[in-house]
Amino acid sequence: MQQPEWMAAAWAQLGQREIAGSADNARIRAMFRDVGQPPSLHDEVAWCAAFVGACLERSGHASTRSLMARSYLRWGEPAEDALAGAIAVLSRGSDPAAGHVGFLVGETESQVVLLGGNQGDAVSVSAYPKARLLGIRWPRVSEPAAEHAAVETADVSTTFAGALAHVLEVEGGFSNDPYDPGGPTNKGITLRVLAAWKGVPLDAGSRAALTAELRRIADDTVRDIYLQRYWRPAHCQEMAPALAFFHFDAAVNHGVTGAMRLLQRAVGTDADGEIGPNTRAAIARLPIDEILQRYAEVRRARYRSLQHFWRFGRGWLARVDKTLSRARLLIG
Repeated sequence: MQQPEWMAAAWAQLGQREIAGSADNARIRAMFRDVGQPPSLHDEVAWCAAFVGACLERSGHASTRSLMARSYLRWGEPAEDALAGAIAVLSRGSDPAAGHVGFLVGETESQVVLLGGNQGDAVSVSAYPKARLLGIRWPRVSEPAAEHAAVETADVSTTFAGALAHVLEVEGGFSNDPYDPGGPTNKGITLRVLAAWKGVPLDAGSRAALTAELRRIADDTVRDIYLQRYWRPAHCQEMAPALAFFHFDAAVNHGVTGAMRLLQRAVGTDADGEIGPNTRAAIARLPIDEILQRYAEVRRARYRSLQHFWRFGRGWLARVDKTLSRARLLIG
C-alpha cells in the first residue's frame, strides 16, 4: 500500500537527534515552530507530538498544534484498520495525561512499530507493546477539491516562492544560444518542456508557434511548470528549507533525476536517482551546511565535465556560488 503524503516529510527527518548540553538541533526546534509553538523551546522538551504535527502541517494537513501526545486521540477519526502512516497514540507510565504518538509503519502479533520523534531522543523506528495502544487515527475524509487545495497550499510555501524567485533571476529572459543544448529558453523553461507541458509534439510543424508562445509565456504557467515538473518530483517539499532551495535550483539546471543523483553523491549513497529511505537517512545524518558544501562541489565537478563548459562554465560556477550563499541564509 502506498503511504500517505505526510510520511515523506516524516522519513525525511529520520535520524534527527537531540544535542546534549546547551546546544539544540535546529530541525527539532523547527518542528515546534511549525505547530505554532515557541521556536525557542529546547530539544529536551518532549517533542513526539511536535514531530507528528510538523509532518502533517508540512504536507498540508491540520495537526492538533499541541505538544500533548494524547491530543491526537481527538484528531481525525478512528482507523478501522492498522493503515500504514496512521497516527498511533500510546500510554506512557501510569500518568493518565502522559503518552506517546507516532506514525504506524508495521505491527506484529504483540507490538506496533512506529516511526516517531523523541524515540531514544531521536527520530527513529521503534516497537511498542500493543497493550499500550490507546487509539489509531486517520484524517477525516474530505472533498477532493478541499484536499487538493490543502496540499497546494503546503507546496506553495515561502520556501518555494523564494526558490522560484531565485531561479527566475538566474535564468533570465528569452534566449536561443546555438551552443545551448536546451535550445530556445525563456525564464528557464525550454521549448521541449513547454511542448511536453501542453501535450503537443515538438516538430517542424509546431516549432514556430511554440517558440512564439514561449516568448510570451505567462507567469502562472511558469510557476505551475516549476511546481509540478521540478519542485514536487525532486522531493523539495520533504527537505529543510536551505537544502530544498539549493536542490530545486539543481533540479532546474541538471534535470530532476540528475539533481537527485548529484545529491546522493554528496551525501554518500548509491546514485540511483530515487529518493528513498537510504537517501533520507543519509541526509538526516549530516548537518545541512555540510550537505550544501558537498552538493556545491559535486555540481561544480559536473559542470566542469560538460563539453560546453568553455562557453558557459563561468556562469554555471557563479550560479552555484550564488545559490549556495542564498541557501545558507535559510539554515536554522
